[in-house]
Amino acid sequence: MSSASATSPSLATGGFTEAAFEAFLKQRDEPKWLQDRRREAFEFFRSTPLPSSRDEEWRRTDIRSLKLDAFAPPALQEPSAEARAAIDPVWQTLSTHYATGIEQVNAYVTRRPDPAKLGGAILLDLAQAVKDHPDLLKRWLLTDVVSHREDAFSALHAAFWTGGTLLYVPKGVKVEAPLFSLVGLAREGRVDLDHTLIILEDGAEASFVRETTGRERADAPALHVGAVEVIVGREAKLRFVNIQNWDAGTWHFSRERALVGADAGLQWTVGGLGARLAKVNQEVALAGRGSKAQVNGVMFTTGRQHLAYFTRQDHQAPNTTSDLLYKGGLREKSRIVWKGMIRVEKDAQQTNAYQKNDNLVLSDGARADSIPGLEIEANDVRCTHGATAGRVDEEMIFYAQARGIDRETAIRLIVEGFFANVYDRITLEPVRETLTKAVAAKLQLGGGGESA
Repeated sequence: MSSASATSPSLATGGFTEAAFEAFLKQRDEPKWLQDRRREAFEFFRSTPLPSSRDEEWRRTDIRSLKLDAFAPPALQEPSAEARAAIDPVWQTLSTHYATGIEQVNAYVTRRPDPAKLGGAILLDLAQAVKDHPDLLKRWLLTDVVSHREDAFSALHAAFWTGGTLLYVPKGVKVEAPLFSLVGLAREGRVDLDHTLIILEDGAEASFVRETTGRERADAPALHVGAVEVIVGREAKLRFVNIQNWDAGTWHFSRERALVGADAGLQWTVGGLGARLAKVNQEVALAGRGSKAQVNGVMFTTGRQHLAYFTRQDHQAPNTTSDLLYKGGLREKSRIVWKGMIRVEKDAQQTNAYQKNDNLVLSDGARADSIPGLEIEANDVRCTHGATAGRVDEEMIFYAQARGIDRETAIRLIVEGFFANVYDRITLEPVRETLTKAVAAKLQLGGGGESA
């Protein structure tokens, strides 16, 4: 993306000013290398315009009503008891299903994992990780995986990231029980800039569930600008789940990328459920010979939600495999934009790549845009892609009603059947259950709104 001068009228640094940045740095006891990285990112941020509809990637996603000057860097301040209580039910559910985890409420770490349940892994908030594992973070934090130069939001995140999580699994360690992180905005919370860094050394194995949520904020405007970096070493195996369930007042922007090493495997499941507007870039880079990735996506929108998910399967090495399936359901006046790309570099011979996006439109006012794509430079490959958008079949509803099933139940069964094949790919049962319940709750056919 081209930069603009600091005098450009399209710049919108808002509450993220130079004075705010300097005050932000003074609050933190951070090493010089990290402060230098933040400064470099801030300079890029303040000299780069926010994306607009003139940018091809943002042509279908309108952020003109985003008032960035209404937000500012989050303070290092413990959240209210009411905010913590609002998030607590989600924590309790996650704690029931998974071994142990970490919680961040209103950009402040409120719960830490039980060391006895980590199974040999290291799970820390990033501020502590900078102190305890400086060499690891200096090597991987915003270096080779996610860059601050992607756009203004990436730079904003790299300059001001606050909180977040490090999951590190040493070489050969196999963590049996899934771990989790919970990131929430509640009550007075308005800004979150958390960063997730997952590193599995060679031969390591782990399962990690990340969930974001917004609670009891009365739909006040909120902002989340995040990043996820995943490194899967040689012959390592990772199951990673990222469920986005911000409330209806939250603007959500995230850059997410995984590097998968030789003969390693990644299963990455995404839930796109919440937010007023979400723009997410998700990329899997198959960097080592024989690496494999399966990507699963479940999206459901209601009201005037706008979710834009751009996926990229980047085959950089020979004998690599990727398999992506995204499914979306839409109600009322909501919109889903999915744009996918399979990229096969010239040395990535014997690549096998699959990409599919299906959408089920449940209301006349809803809209789904599906744009699959291929960029292939190798000649010994097998790549397929496809996209569909359809409505509930009235004949199926009539068939069900003829057998005593009411219309609402018939539509619910059709929706469950639509998502069934992506649910079947998810190997963590609690995740399947969470997504199934979330879709059912958003379906709410008896709650008004135009439906099929």
